[in-house]
Amino acid sequence: MNRPAPHDRRIRLVLFDRDGTLVEDVPYNGDPDLVRPVPHAREALALLRARGVATGVVTNQSGVARGLLSTADVRRVNERVDVLLGPFDAWAVCPHGPDDGCSCRKPQPGMVLQAAARLGVPPDETAVIGDIGADVEAARRAGALGVLVPTAQTRPEETAAAEHVAPDLLTAVRALLPAGPPHGHVLDDERPPAAVSASDRRPL
Repeated sequence: MNRPAPHDRRIRLVLFDRDGTLVEDVPYNGDPDLVRPVPHAREALALLRARGVATGVVTNQSGVARGLLSTADVRRVNERVDVLLGPFDAWAVCPHGPDDGCSCRKPQPGMVLQAAARLGVPPDETAVIGDIGADVEAARRAGALGVLVPTAQTRPEETAAAEHVAPDLLTAVRALLPAGPPHGHVLDDERPPAAVSASDRRPL
């Protein structure tokens, strides 16, 4: 069966990367007091919830595997995100490192599939919004729709390879709503992505 084109999809669930997408990126953050929502995050989430679209978070937290964070640290930060921007309908956290061979760490699709199954939403009615290539690749492997919102941490080649790119979180969310579905690589009002050095990108 052919997968529907993005503009033919009905999106019932939007999953967000956490750091750099919903909240400002603080590498290996274990301090809830450092959690700061990105601009327009509350507005974007309110648009989805007002239309009955479920929301969730899928986040790589390799700081646990690296010994830089505890699972309790991650939980406290997630709870703070939920207080500021929630309630989210689903959370999925991968504590593994890049060499652990797990099926949940993005770009593997495990967390996307897990969250969608938990909420009873098919992957092809699910979207994933994130700031690096691993986020949109996890969406692709799961059969979901991926939208990249580049930041200073996003490699230029990741932006070029993404099927859909938005300049900010609010534009990405609006593009998923019935009034403004994705059409092609560049979504409405996108600014040209700035070239960034790969050396500036943090390890996940």
